[in-house]
Amino acid sequence: MPDTHEEPAERSEAEDQQPQETDAQRRQRRARFLRELHEARELRARVQPRRARAARMRQQMRMRTFRW
Repeated sequence: MPDTHEEPAERSEAEDQQPQETDAQRRQRRARFLRELHEARELRARVQPRRARAARMRQQMRMRTFRW
């Protein structure tokens, strides 16, 4: 049976070969991730409206009772 996980030494060598990610690339990747996350939450809210509404109500209650 083949070993499915990489050794730590192999990973560090692979990372050394790849160029460092620039700040702009990291921000683009993060923005894409956040857009997809927002889309997923909207889809979940449409698919499960009762559960989404209950979650919104719980969040509002948490915000009302939050102390600065």
